[in-house]
Amino acid sequence: VSVNIACLVSVDQFQLYQRLKSEREVHLDPYRTWCPVADCQTVCPIASSEPGQPVLVECPSCHLKFCSCCKDAWHAEVSCRDSQPSVLPTEHGTLFMTEAEAPIKQCPVCRVYIERNEGCAQMMCKNCKHTFCWYCLQNLDNDIFLRHYDKGPCRNKLGHSRASVMWNRTQVVGILVGLGIIALVCESQENVLLFQLPASMKKCRVLARLKSDVATETLGY
Repeated sequence: VSVNIACLVSVDQFQLYQRLKSEREVHLDPYRTWCPVADCQTVCPIASSEPGQPVLVECPSCHLKFCSCCKDAWHAEVSCRDSQPSVLPTEHGTLFMTEAEAPIKQCPVCRVYIERNEGCAQMMCKNCKHTFCWYCLQNLDNDIFLRHYDKGPCRNKLGHSRASVMWNRTQVVGILVGLGIIALVCESQENVLLFQLPASMKKCRVLARLKSDVATETLGY
């Protein structure tokens, strides 16, 4: 694939493609991560551990010791969220606020930082395409009707009116029904073709025999 791409784009574009491809591979690899120091950009190995369990990572270049999950300075006895207080600058100084109100969070899957200024609470990570709730980080990949915001602590926090949500659900249902009808039509047409195929083959054999008989009679004459 890379060879084909190299033939179709310029050298600069191909180098950009290789860099982005390498970054994505590291982001999706549970045993590798980038050093959080901006000027370092070294790929650091992560020791094997239980899923979601933070481990100590030391950069082989700058020797920074940081957490494998939150990328903050290593915190052996403190959880990741407790080690990352969210702040809000005001005219009277800086105020701490809750995690749910933080303007910047990490994707629950690939840990890429995401900023939300306003709008819908249903977030999609541009890096790994994971969909989640901004407030509680709940997985929403399979929640096409957004029922997560009908109950629980995130109820009515989607950021859209009830009428807008119902219209969205109606559109989703319409799309699903349309796809179902298309599938049924395609299946029925396939059955018709399969039913007509033996008759068509028989007709072809009859025509071939007639041509053969005509040719034989012509030669015999």
